[in-house]
Amino acid sequence: MLEKTNLLGAIVTVAFYISAILVFIFRLLGKPQYGHWIGYFELLLAIPMIFLLLKAPQLERPVLYYIQICCMLAWLIVEALLDYILKVDFRNVRWMVIGYVVLFFAGTGGMLGVASNTGRGWSIPAIILFLIMAVLTFVQRAITGM
Repeated sequence: MLEKTNLLGAIVTVAFYISAILVFIFRLLGKPQYGHWIGYFELLLAIPMIFLLLKAPQLERPVLYYIQICCMLAWLIVEALLDYILKVDFRNVRWMVIGYVVLFFAGTGGMLGVASNTGRGWSIPAIILFLIMAVLTFVQRAITGM
């Protein structure tokens, strides 16, 4: 059970990083609508994350594990509210962007810890994808303002 749960956490982490990278690439290509559709997939990743949280007590996970997943879930909730439900144009409001980016990196960085439970085989690709995603985050923001 432990190995399967760890693998699920790693797969969710890598899937999120790949989807975020695609969102940023589509924004750079001037096709943000594709990124918007990919965002629905990212929101669906909350389902396995909730499952990981529900299994955490049974697997005696440390408090940090809960924090890591909760930060990611918090970002997904904020993303759902701002971009998909309320459709708030917040990316031009500096304080909102700062809070959004801090929560994004708290969540995505925390997911590195979740992926690391599987060992080096998943940790190294997750770290590489995280770094690519992080660079693209700032590059696409500088170029597109999104």
